Amino acid sequence: MVFIQVKHITTLTFLLILFSGSLFSQTTKVSGTVTEASTGRPMPYVTVSLTGTPAATKTNNQGKYEIAGPSTAAKVQFHYIGYKSLSINIKPGTEQVVNIRLAEDTQSLNQVDITTAKHGRYRNKDNPAVELIQKVIAHKELNRMENFPQLSYRHYDRLQVSLSNLNANYRNKKIFRNYQYLFQTQDSSRIGGKLLLPIYLQEKLSQKYQHKNPDLDKTVLLANKQVKFDSLVIDNQGLANYLERMYEDVDLYDNNILIATTQFLSPIASLAPSFYKFFITDTINTATSRLIELSFMPRNPADLLLNGKLYIADDGSYAISKAFITISNKANLNFVRGVELSQEFSQMPDRKYYLHKSNMIVDFGISQQRGRGFTGQRTQVIDQLETQIPNTDSVFSGKKLAVAPGAYNRSDVFWSQNRLEQVPDSTLKIYRNIDSLGKSKPFKRVMTVAGILFNGYYNAGLFEVGPIYTFYGFNSLEGLKLRLGGRTTTAFSTRYFLEGYVGYGVNDERWKGLASVAYSLNNKSIYTYPQSFLRASVQRDTYAPGRELRGNTEDDFISSFRRGVNNRFLYNDFYKFEYVQEFENRFSFNLGFRRWTQRPAMALRYFNGNNETLDAITSTEFNLSMRYAPQEKFYQGKRSRVAVNNKYPIFNLRYAAGFKGLLGGQYSYHNLSGTLDKRFYLSQLGITDLKVEGGYIFNKVPYPLLAIHKANQSYAYQINAFNMMNFLEFVSDHYASINIDHGFGGFFLNKIPLIKRLQLREHASLKAVYGGVRDENNPDLDRSLLQFQTNTLGQKTTYTFGNVPYVEGSVGLGNVFKFLRLDLVRRFNYLDHPDVPKWGLRAKFKVDL
Repeated sequence: MVFIQVKHITTLTFLLILFSGSLFSQTTKVSGTVTEASTGRPMPYVTVSLTGTPAATKTNNQGKYEIAGPSTAAKVQFHYIGYKSLSINIKPGTEQVVNIRLAEDTQSLNQVDITTAKHGRYRNKDNPAVELIQKVIAHKELNRMENFPQLSYRHYDRLQVSLSNLNANYRNKKIFRNYQYLFQTQDSSRIGGKLLLPIYLQEKLSQKYQHKNPDLDKTVLLANKQVKFDSLVIDNQGLANYLERMYEDVDLYDNNILIATTQFLSPIASLAPSFYKFFITDTINTATSRLIELSFMPRNPADLLLNGKLYIADDGSYAISKAFITISNKANLNFVRGVELSQEFSQMPDRKYYLHKSNMIVDFGISQQRGRGFTGQRTQVIDQLETQIPNTDSVFSGKKLAVAPGAYNRSDVFWSQNRLEQVPDSTLKIYRNIDSLGKSKPFKRVMTVAGILFNGYYNAGLFEVGPIYTFYGFNSLEGLKLRLGGRTTTAFSTRYFLEGYVGYGVNDERWKGLASVAYSLNNKSIYTYPQSFLRASVQRDTYAPGRELRGNTEDDFISSFRRGVNNRFLYNDFYKFEYVQEFENRFSFNLGFRRWTQRPAMALRYFNGNNETLDAITSTEFNLSMRYAPQEKFYQGKRSRVAVNNKYPIFNLRYAAGFKGLLGGQYSYHNLSGTLDKRFYLSQLGITDLKVEGGYIFNKVPYPLLAIHKANQSYAYQINAFNMMNFLEFVSDHYASINIDHGFGGFFLNKIPLIKRLQLREHASLKAVYGGVRDENNPDLDRSLLQFQTNTLGQKTTYTFGNVPYVEGSVGLGNVFKFLRLDLVRRFNYLDHPDVPKWGLRAKFKVDL
């Protein structure tokens, strides 16, 4: 009995304890999403806490959170620097969903609670958050991966682009009737909206090596896979280059970082404390370290600055352990609706931190708030790090970018075994989905139209017709000028490339044209990198002296509108042969031969001091052009390439030797010229482009063979020409020039109330050229030479420089209506020349983000 009683008591006690435990373990659970009130975008890293309890958490990248605490918890609080904090009543002891929107608190930009600091107006002095970021800045060179003595690692890179913010009507379009499987859905609060149409996917796997002292680096491409469109319409490699530029690698340890081709000041740049506000908002203890949460925001939300949080290792290294970054919706940006950048850093055995994973999402759209656009997401993972590289000599020998055999044809099994992170099947289906869509006739029609609009050519398979913007033009010599041209594609041949056009002037009743044939030495298109080809061409066409003949675009419609007197033209006959070779170190050369016959037309006359007229002059020359552009990157299109400016200089040097008596050449001469181009990144003050040019022409030659300084008489502003100078106004046989063009990016206007809403951007330029003509080439001293031009009143209209250089400058506004740059240009001297303007308003079509 006693035993049984004890047993029953024990059982009762156990049940009572179990029941009591279940009562006392009852918790309050809250979950939901935090979004921004003005835009509806999710807000990551918002602090969520249960009032009166130690329970606290952060929202994730999608703004979602989950938090649990004691059953007594009756309020949940949301806090994020720069936004009004919210405290919401909840039901204790239950599970519930609380979705909230946080509104910006403009007052909090000046008054914020700072850990261990007094309340009051924000200042850098005696601010522990500023002291912390200054230590991060002081240690950043020690924490950069580039400064590790030796390093090798595996690098995985994935880029996905989707049409975004779509609605049901778009999905139900006729073109997609049989392709509903192409669409993807996601949480409507995420960047890009609920309905997406993935259109592009690319994956790369590389092995990278770097060595310090001496500085060496090498990349071996192990695998590459990408969505491929019809190569007759879209240049797939050019598309890949363009998208990689839009979603550039971000190194927070750089002073300036590029996001969507726009320069932002890094929060750990040397000047960061002058442009950002910093706040210590939390401390976090992980299994391996203690982190300090450092929040930051722009002092002026309209400037090109960032918002976010840095998690700093509190171990004396002051290294970044994690980062989450966005941009202000008030920043002076076009077409960018949202940016999210998250980076995670891991520790190596020696306790140094390295970037382990980077994820960047950028959403673009015509409208800032709604409507269709496109969203890109680039994910990069770094793993398998080694701090010692065996056999460094063999590793770094050969090309800096090597491609492993079979890299472009890896099997699905290879990818599944070697990706550095798991990729959802819904993402991998994009490859075959787009391949299926590309075979449909409606999609092909859409791509054909897109190819015409963006490339300027209509692709007909073996050849392509264009450029379309040269089909129509007009000038005072030819009147209406009609033109039709085209060229062959790689579908015709990968060795031989034909190109040409024919044009006809209604007024002068003359035919013009170009015919060229090229032989590719590397069995690739002659328009793609690296170029290696031989080409022979014949061209007959017109242009104004001092207006550079720009290949196939010299008669575009826009340049047909000109100011002032335009009655001096040349009929030109060119016979050319050239050998073009590019190298991987970005050095290239063009070795060529040219026979040029120029015949004056309209008011232009070639006559000597005895008033003897020449119908034409002919020069025959061999020439060598060399170009060196270290670290150059560019967009490679189907038609041409566009260099992406960076901080490295570009050098050009040209030498030409004329031979009298060779194939009708009338003059012997030596012509040497060179240019230096350099871009300067001045952080928040903007970007300066500098061009310096000089040249010297030896021997005695008539003035048409001297340097005729580039002038512009159109109403379109031209960066590399003198916009207030007339055609054929200045000539030299020795000269030097400088061209400075600076864009402030809205630095001043962003600080003016109301005006800053227009998101205008300031520009300023200064151009100057000075030179002269030696006595042997001066027509005023030698009557046997061709004389400088005069107008109908007998006034001289062609000059050499006096005692001062020619100077013009401009101030302008960019981003007018999102696509125009307007410059007010001032000519400062030589105003006594006939028909020259002192002031001018010029426009340039320019779309920037």
